[in-house]
Amino acid sequence: MTPLEALTKYKLDANLSGADLNGANLSSANLSGADLSDANLIGVNLNSANLSGANLNGAYLNSASLINANLSGADLSGANLNGADLRNADLSGANLRNADLSGANLHLVDLRHSLLSGCRGLPRL
Repeated sequence: MTPLEALTKYKLDANLSGADLNGANLSSANLSGADLSDANLIGVNLNSANLSGANLNGAYLNSASLINANLSGADLSGANLNGADLRNADLSGANLRNADLSGANLHLVDLRHSLLSGCRGLPRL
């Protein structure tokens, strides 16, 4: 088992700030509370991952797949989610201030109680 596999399997309060995980397969990973600030997560598979309470401030999640991911209470302020697939994701209570959601798939996303000021790319209601 690689260190990354152990980290995601056993929830070790990971500090992956600034890590380059471009294209990694982290589907179903438990990254609850992890520090992924400023991380390169471009094209990463985070389908069904638990990222509740994670710090994703300034992270690059362009074209990432986050289908059915749990991002409740996560800090995504200033994150780039351009073209990300967030279908059925739970973003309730998440901080999305100044995040870029341009071109993201937000079908059935739960945004209840989320902070959205300055967020770009949200559909007009």
